[in-house]
Amino acid sequence: MTACAVGPDYKRPSADVPQQYKETAGEWKVGTPSDAIARGKWWAIFGDPQLNALEEQVAAANQNILVAEAQYREAQALVQSARAQFYPTLTGSASASRSRSVRTTVNADGSLSTGSPTLTNAQSLTLDASWELDLWGRIRRTVESNQASAQASAGDLASALLSAQATLAQDYFQLRVTDTQKAVLQRTVADYERFLQLTQNQYAVGVAQRSDVLTAQTQLKQAQALLLDTEVTRAQLEHAIAVLIGKSPSEFSLAPTPAATAQELPPLPDIPLEIPSTVLERRPDIAAAERRMAAANADIGVAKAAYFPTLTLGASAGLSANTLSRLATLPSRIWSIGPTLAATLFDGGARAAAVDKAGAAYDAAVGTYRQTVLGAFQDVEDNLAALRWQAQEFDVQNDAVKSAQEAAQLDLNRYRAGTISFLEVITAQATAYTAERTLLTLQGKRYARRPWTAPHPWSGGSGRKPSRSRPPRLRRRRPSMTWPAASRPRSRGRSSPRATNWCARAASA
Repeated sequence: MTACAVGPDYKRPSADVPQQYKETAGEWKVGTPSDAIARGKWWAIFGDPQLNALEEQVAAANQNILVAEAQYREAQALVQSARAQFYPTLTGSASASRSRSVRTTVNADGSLSTGSPTLTNAQSLTLDASWELDLWGRIRRTVESNQASAQASAGDLASALLSAQATLAQDYFQLRVTDTQKAVLQRTVADYERFLQLTQNQYAVGVAQRSDVLTAQTQLKQAQALLLDTEVTRAQLEHAIAVLIGKSPSEFSLAPTPAATAQELPPLPDIPLEIPSTVLERRPDIAAAERRMAAANADIGVAKAAYFPTLTLGASAGLSANTLSRLATLPSRIWSIGPTLAATLFDGGARAAAVDKAGAAYDAAVGTYRQTVLGAFQDVEDNLAALRWQAQEFDVQNDAVKSAQEAAQLDLNRYRAGTISFLEVITAQATAYTAERTLLTLQGKRYARRPWTAPHPWSGGSGRKPSRSRPPRLRRRRPSMTWPAASRPRSRGRSSPRATNWCARAASA
């Protein structure tokens, strides 16, 4: 039995949205929300079987996802708890007691006389029912708030999953770039060793000076130190990947990549033209912020409902007798029924403060939502700009590497012929190897940007026809003392007309 619902009905506030991205020269435009579309295995576009195998392990074992999934189930339980208030509460009780009493009387002369003690038995069996009529919508607003919060929690779960997947892709490609840097430095060390031997031979016959030998040794040692530093970087990246897939770093390793130069690394996939318009449409962090805004709006109604009285229907029926044999007889039956109206007459401004608090929380949620939208646009613009300019920078730097390597080889030949100084060849070699390491660093930056742009985990990037999906199914395992896998949500729900992301539907049943 329901009537009106106090408090404002939710309407999503507007957020400033540009018609097109600045960094795309008008080629792409912002589309309509489609966050309920399945993202699929977006990482497959990289065409790396080892990356594919690692990504499959993230959802099953990453501990941050396990936490988010547990919080999602907790939010679902709160929705069910709030919905239970729509129904009557039925309780049963049974009691049996034996008591002793003594009657004392006052005589005319003021003395007391005590009668014989009396023993009394009492048994009862009762059922009590109560039902709060939601006249002012307090319960409905509570359910509405919890539903929106559960939908936001589902968005958090999706964000945690996508973030872990994208971070894994970043770390994986950074490790591959580090392997190539290691190969370049190994080649550099070998070249510097040969050059040191050449300088020592020239010093032995009096052609070179002792300072030339020391400079060549310094150059070699510096390259060896850089090589050792890449070992540290590779170990850290390998450990990070192990943690992302729920394994101890001591039990996980990846074989080095065979790529010896930047050109031998896997090529970066092209960005599908439709992707930037869908990045904003399908980000679960935006959907979660919008759902928290809806929950805060419903909390205003809950706070305002406290100004109105509550009407509760109560009923009780049972049996009461002094012996068990009489408990089931007709005269032992008892019952009562009637409404209860309760209202707060004075609370010192507590209800007004609660309404003000709910209103302030809603304003904060609106600000958070709009800031999340703006931040999302900034992320897209930043990544699009970086990819566009870094692609050109890579081509320029690649030409610089070719020129520097050719110049270093020419200077080495001239040095062997005795036509240039030792300093010139040292400078040319350092320039060539620095240029190659810079090229690899730039390629690493491009790899780091690609998982966050396109094909984007926030947007899918599969190019296939969209399909509706539920929150990610996570394989359930029994928790262990090592690395428990994430659990599958225990229940699924129906769609809600206000749900704005695919995760949101689970809490609306």
